Amino acid sequence: MPIAIHWFRRDLRLTDNTALNAAVAAHEQVVPVYILSTWKGQHRWTGVPRQQFLVECLASLASGLKAAGSDLLIRQGDAVAELEALVRETGAAAIYANRDPDPFGRALETRLFQAAKRLGVELHLFKDAALHERNEVLTGSQTPFRVFTPFSRAWAKLGKPLPGNTVTRLRPPAKLRSLPLPTLATWGLQPDGTQILDAGEKAAHGRLERFVENAVFRYVEKRDLPALEGTSRLSQDLRFGLLSIRKIYSRLQERSQGLNETQARSLQVYITELCWREFYFQVLWHKPEVLELEYSEDYRGMPWKEDPAAFDRWCAGQTGFPIVDAGMRQLRQTGFMHNRVRMITAMFLTKDMHLDWRLGEQWFMQRLLDGEIASNNGGWQWSSGTGTDAAPYFRIQNPWTQGLRFDSAGNYIRHWVPELKAVPAQRLHQPPAPGLRLVPEYPLPMLDHAQERDTSLRTYKLHLSSSRSAKTV
Repeated sequence: MPIAIHWFRRDLRLTDNTALNAAVAAHEQVVPVYILSTWKGQHRWTGVPRQQFLVECLASLASGLKAAGSDLLIRQGDAVAELEALVRETGAAAIYANRDPDPFGRALETRLFQAAKRLGVELHLFKDAALHERNEVLTGSQTPFRVFTPFSRAWAKLGKPLPGNTVTRLRPPAKLRSLPLPTLATWGLQPDGTQILDAGEKAAHGRLERFVENAVFRYVEKRDLPALEGTSRLSQDLRFGLLSIRKIYSRLQERSQGLNETQARSLQVYITELCWREFYFQVLWHKPEVLELEYSEDYRGMPWKEDPAAFDRWCAGQTGFPIVDAGMRQLRQTGFMHNRVRMITAMFLTKDMHLDWRLGEQWFMQRLLDGEIASNNGGWQWSSGTGTDAAPYFRIQNPWTQGLRFDSAGNYIRHWVPELKAVPAQRLHQPPAPGLRLVPEYPLPMLDHAQERDTSLRTYKLHLSSSRSAKTV
């Protein structure tokens, strides 16, 4: 068949792109297209940092396609309508794309199947974002796993797909209508000073190689210490598909040869983090309602407080709890927050401030470069005690002791909260004396953790008892 369309979605790469490789293998010519969304201004699920990263990823992809002899076609509007129009313009016999793991992409795919049938063209959708997706990891009774540990055991036993080819040559498409590459202004946004990572496939491969050549072997030792570069920093690359999950997994397997016990354990712990990502993909696949409701039905209808002023203090990193404020400022300034601190800040919002986890989930999605709907939702529900954890509500982290344990020297705190740079580490990890600020320009703690912990325990216990009693009536 002469012509096919490849619809780039969250797979902005030419290396090991499952749908693109299939299209190139089966067709004489492939028309590459990316379709921009039409929203303007504020959006629930994204914001300036991630859109700026997308802008730079698309510029990199366009450059890669140019080097391969083709061009990236840019359209904007309803994806199904734009693809229909492109089929008519090109006479394409087929559309190729990689499946999206979230419900919004899933709804588009359903509509696109109907449109393809109406047009008389083939639609080929491929697994690409995960090693194992949808119904591939099930219990012995063919039902979804509800908790992570048994899921991870089943996931580990399955054979893993290998990476595919890199597309190095494409025929140039005919002259077609195309918009220029987007800028932030495309969505009515302006730069806000966020200092983001280098975007594009080349930069992502550089991050992968630096990690697997050295840092992965100290992952267990360093991953919970936010002042150190102890994590892979690949999450945004997976989110935008600058790297394939198959490429990452295969490089880890290559590096697993001849390791000592400590190195092997460290590498395996990182693989477990990749498994967590796929667990949350499958939670969202089987229970899409978790984007609006608590995963555990027992916690639906929780009496969350409404306090916009307090929420604004949390967003701004002005709570008076140094480790919390450091994380929130890192997020605001870089589009990233260390994973350990994500748990601390999320639990502080829900179990100290008693605010709805959905508020924090949305704020993270608007600020994070790596904002993955499934993982972000899973992490927030885990932290708030409403998610897949078997014993959730009474896990309440103390932000003072968390800071002492994971940033004992205070280096992370001082970096992101520079007004505290002269404060001794010991004072950063304990409540100040009543009415005594750490420094004049830094706020007093906005609450008493011990009191709010007791309030949370009572609230959760009462709601859980009431919820379960209602089920027996």
